Amino acid sequence: MSAVNKSAEDGDSFSSKVIYIVFVILLLDLLGFTLILPLLPSILDHYAQMGDVVYQSLQSVVDWFREAVGIPLEKKYNAVLFGGLIGSLFSLLQFLSSPLTGALSDRHGRRPLLILTTLGLISSYAVWAISRSFGMFLLFRVIGGICKGNVSLCTAIVADLPCPKARNRGMAMIGIAFSLGFTVGPLMGAYFAISSRTTGNIFYQTPALLALAFSVADLVFIWLMLPETLKKDVKDPSSGFGDSRDLLNPLSLFHFTAVTKSKDPPSKKRMQKLHVLGLVYFCYLFLFSGLEFTLSFLTHQRFQFTSMQQGKMFFFIGVIMALIQGGYARRIKPGHHIRAVHMAIIALIPAFILIGLSWNILMLYSGLALYSFAAAIVVPCLSTLVSDHGSANQKGTVMGILRSLGALARALGPVVASSVYWIAGAQICFLLTSASFIIPLVLLRTAQRLKEE
Repeated sequence: MSAVNKSAEDGDSFSSKVIYIVFVILLLDLLGFTLILPLLPSILDHYAQMGDVVYQSLQSVVDWFREAVGIPLEKKYNAVLFGGLIGSLFSLLQFLSSPLTGALSDRHGRRPLLILTTLGLISSYAVWAISRSFGMFLLFRVIGGICKGNVSLCTAIVADLPCPKARNRGMAMIGIAFSLGFTVGPLMGAYFAISSRTTGNIFYQTPALLALAFSVADLVFIWLMLPETLKKDVKDPSSGFGDSRDLLNPLSLFHFTAVTKSKDPPSKKRMQKLHVLGLVYFCYLFLFSGLEFTLSFLTHQRFQFTSMQQGKMFFFIGVIMALIQGGYARRIKPGHHIRAVHMAIIALIPAFILIGLSWNILMLYSGLALYSFAAAIVVPCLSTLVSDHGSANQKGTVMGILRSLGALARALGPVVASSVYWIAGAQICFLLTSASFIIPLVLLRTAQRLKEE
């Protein structure tokens, strides 16, 4: 009996160690990733004022489309649509790379793939730091989009943990890392952009160098501290690229075909639930990412927010998310996650209405508070639900596909939202999105019925 207790204690100790290591890895990764968030409108303005050849060429395509559909010239709305197209490039590359990264980690292990993707991120931030043209800036986004596998790999690491309670706690800690990253990162980006200007450098150079430093520190920490969580006896030698169509075809991804065709697939009922949860995840992020992207432009145009004010806004969002995840989200009991997601998505409906119609700062921040509550709950809970599907040697594939669906949603969401924003204005954009949340709510109800049968 004592041997069993000692084994359980050792397992708990190992799980706790892995969870805190994953927390640090993701925090460093997200601090570097979020530095650019409050700077994006200013970066686009910078290249527009420079008369950069690549920027002007792409802008001419936007102008052609505007003229083709007969929309009057509004430079402020042009920036939103143009920014949406640039933002979607990163997510589209994520959509292509995430399932391959996850599947390869099922074959070769989480640690080697995490080291490889972090090396790629280091190279992307180095390109940003030395960039002096819009073409170089695009190259930075392309490399980063291909190599940004840290989130799905860290989620797979947590899914490898043997105890459901440990996995639940690990997903909550991933959420807290996101909250802290999105709290501190944008504020740091805005602060160092201002200090970079005062020293006579290009305003984004210091944030770019800081992102590079965070990524290098992340690589060192992974190399020194992270153990391999995928045991040799559960590694799937058939994993990897396999039939690449199953990892790149959107229809196959929505059906989790790579999991269905594996050696030990889940039952038919569990696969049905996995399909529905994947749809919920996609629909939620498709709608949510539209607001997430256009928010900076709305505050920049309606309230004339500076980069520092944008950073403070993200700080406010991040603090609320951290409080919710540290207090409520990590205490959600197994079996109650769907109910929590349902409640959070309902909260997004008034959140989008308040933000879209806001005519003063108080109204804006009231909407942001509800927005932050939902953001703190939905993705961690859905990730926990999905991580329970698939055998031990399929976790990387399952989480990679989920991440890919999220990336596809984030690629399409900003384009659609910024197009509606451009054509109909901010209020219509946010109100339409608010009404559209009925779709994931209906899908959630379907997932709940599958559970109850």
